[in-house]
Amino acid sequence: MSYYPIELDKTRNLKYGMRAIDRVEKKLKIKISQMDFNNLSMEETAVVIWAGLVHEDKNLTPERIMDLVDEYSNITKIGDDITNAINEAFGINESVVVEEKNE
Repeated sequence: MSYYPIELDKTRNLKYGMRAIDRVEKKLKIKISQMDFNNLSMEETAVVIWAGLVHEDKNLTPERIMDLVDEYSNITKIGDDITNAINEAFGINESVVVEEKNE
């Protein structure tokens, strides 16, 4: 099982094994194979992130994840991180590259 590091309040490691996928499916009441990752609501996004991070911090909640993303990242970056981490967990070799614009 691999970990995908992301930067929030500190370096945290997304991990999407069976346990994390089960958490997503139970919380959202949908099979992960039926999810449209290009059209997740903010709640769904927070649940997916939470499920991938709760293995290292049992005190995290989807609501806390929203706060962390708002304060330390952005929705586009974290969405790409989720996609890359899930692709890696399923052995898919596609990654999303984000170009950050300096204004």
